[in-house]
Amino acid sequence: MAFPGYGAGPGAAPQQDPLYGYFSAVAGQDGQISADELQRCLTQSGIAGSYQPFSLDTCRLMVNMLDRDMSCTMGFQEFKELWQVLNGWRNTFVSFDRDGSGTVEDHELQQAVTSMGYRLSPQAMTCIVKRYSTNGRIRFDDFVSCCVRLRALTDQFRRRDTTQTGNASFQYDDFIQVTMSI
Repeated sequence: MAFPGYGAGPGAAPQQDPLYGYFSAVAGQDGQISADELQRCLTQSGIAGSYQPFSLDTCRLMVNMLDRDMSCTMGFQEFKELWQVLNGWRNTFVSFDRDGSGTVEDHELQQAVTSMGYRLSPQAMTCIVKRYSTNGRIRFDDFVSCCVRLRALTDQFRRRDTTQTGNASFQYDDFIQVTMSI
């Protein structure tokens, strides 16, 4: 019998969830997956579709984005959350990859970011395009990496913007921790 907070909660057992097969195929004895295990899992699942598999760096970012206990691993519930978010990002990417090339152009990246609710200055978008594009094109892996960083940085900023005015105060050490963990 499972008790709330100790193992399976109310509802279906994880083993009955269709995603559990992907997760359990790479999870170790501890029921957690690391970045390299996530990379194998996502590659085996085919979530990237016809796009290249995710790089290890992007997988590290995805684990860090959801790593609430700072274990550098991901449990099944975190994996399910990631799966949902990844599907949303893939759908956004596909909708802006109009020519089916597997890349989006820099202006399409700006439209995609805006469609996800981010309102960034032209200077911020220029920095993002410079960071993630190669010859003016952004691959799916780089798009996901960008989305992870935008989400994580926005979450961290919101926690510190206590007045919800678009302003936050950071200590230098806090700033380094936030930016280096993403």
